[in-house]
Amino acid sequence: MPATLLALDPPQDKGKPDKAKTERKTDHDDSLDVIAVASVGIRLSYGDARQFAVDRELIGYKPLPPGIRKNLVRGKPMPPGIAKTRVPSSFLDRLPEREGYEWHIAGTDLALVFQADMSISGVLKDVFK
Repeated sequence: MPATLLALDPPQDKGKPDKAKTERKTDHDDSLDVIAVASVGIRLSYGDARQFAVDRELIGYKPLPPGIRKNLVRGKPMPPGIAKTRVPSSFLDRLPEREGYEWHIAGTDLALVFQADMSISGVLKDVFK
């Protein structure tokens, strides 16, 4: 069974949210800013992953079609056809690695996959945009 993914975002205020808070947008959709699998010690922020991609000139990828991209969520299996997309070794050596997990490129997104059942442990959107 894959380890739990923790989103390390600041806590949200309770009650009715402010209009400014509900309209807050990031430059990489409303995805997680950090992938963290606490039980195996994997942690990677969007900012670090994006900087690694820029440094290695791994940008300009085309996004997946919307129907496939919406299936890139924690707990689901990798969609067919992109399950064999691997990260180039020049980028992979900058990423945290643990036995039983591997990184995949899915369009413009970076996904951490639990190898035993190919389930997604976390996704950082638009790293390779």
